[in-house]
Amino acid sequence: MKRYLYNLATDKEKGFFAFLVKFLLLLASFIYGALIRGLILFFSFKPARLNCRVISIGNITLGGTGKTSLVEFISRYLRDKGHRLAVLSRGYKKIDGEMGDEPAMLLKHLGDIPVIVDKDRVRAAKRAIKEYGVDTVILDDGLQQWRLKKDLEIVTVSAAQGLGNRHMLPRGILREPLRALRRADIFILTKTGFTGDLKTIRSDLNKINPAAQILESTHVPLGFYAIDKPEELLKPDYLKAKPAALFSGIGEPEAFSGLMRSLGVHIGLDLRFADHHNYSEEELEDICAKARKADLGIIVTTVKDASRLSDADIGIFGKHKLLVLRIALKITKNEEQLITRLLSLYSL
Repeated sequence: MKRYLYNLATDKEKGFFAFLVKFLLLLASFIYGALIRGLILFFSFKPARLNCRVISIGNITLGGTGKTSLVEFISRYLRDKGHRLAVLSRGYKKIDGEMGDEPAMLLKHLGDIPVIVDKDRVRAAKRAIKEYGVDTVILDDGLQQWRLKKDLEIVTVSAAQGLGNRHMLPRGILREPLRALRRADIFILTKTGFTGDLKTIRSDLNKINPAAQILESTHVPLGFYAIDKPEELLKPDYLKAKPAALFSGIGEPEAFSGLMRSLGVHIGLDLRFADHHNYSEEELEDICAKARKADLGIIVTTVKDASRLSDADIGIFGKHKLLVLRIALKITKNEEQLITRLLSLYSL
C-alpha cells in the first residue's frame, strides 16, 4: 500500500482509477497543507534561542535526498576544525526500542561525536550543551524544526526527483509548502550523477529563493565490507564483472542500483522495499531463496539497511556472502562556498 501511494504521489500510476484516487488525495493535501501552515505559524512565532550554533540539514520532500551523508560530511569537517558538536536526530522508526537506522548509522560512522535521539530537539540541544559542552548542534532532518532559531539552514534536494509534482502530501511528496524554501541559506543538489536535468531544478530554486547559494554533490562509493567485518573495507572494484543480488529499503533505490552498475556489477536481482523498512525473518529468507534460485552467491545491501539487521538476521544469510556498500558525499560544485559559510558562523 505504501508503495502504491508513493507511486500515486509521484504520478507513476496512470489510468482512470488512479485519476480518481489522485483527486481524493489532492483534497486531503489541501487539509494537510492548512494544518502545516498553522503549525509553522504557531511554532515559529517565538523560536527558542540556544547558547550554541545551530546548523539545520533537512529536506522538503519525501524520499532519500542524501541529508544523512551531508550530516556526516559537515560533522567531520567541524570536528577536524576543533569544534565540539553533537548531532540531534528524531530517530525515525526505532528498532526494538533503540534508535532508528539513520542515527544508528551516524553513531557508527562519527565515532566520538555524540548522536542524541529525541523528538524534542530543544530538549536534546540543551542536553548536548550541558552534558557534552558543545559549541554546535547539527539537526538531522531539521527543516521542519520550527521551534528552534537556526544559524544556518541547509536544504538537500535530490537531483533525481527535484520538487516532484509540487503538491503536498499525500497528493505529492512535499512535506511543507514550497514557500518554506525561502528559509534556506544553502541548497545542495544531491545524487547529480544520475540525472541531466539540473538546469530546471536550479531555475526552480532560484525563482523561489534567489538569495540562497546552490551547490552540487554526488555520492561516491568507498568500497564494500562484509557485514561481520565492517573494519575491513574492500576496494570499489571488488565486484567488477561479478553477478550479485541487491536488496534495499531506502528512499531512492534507483541511486543504489545506479552506483552498483557504475562499479561494473552485474545485477541479477534488485529487491526493493519501503524506506526505513524493518525486515522480517520471512522476508530475509525469501531474499536468500530468490538469490539461490538465480544462482547468486553474493548479496549486497546499503549501510542504512545493514544497521537494521540483528545478529540473528545476519545468520539467515548462511553461505551467502552479504556485503555492504559504503558511500560518502562529495561536493562537486561550489564546495568553497559551503566551507566559507560554515566558518563564518564562528566569526560572528
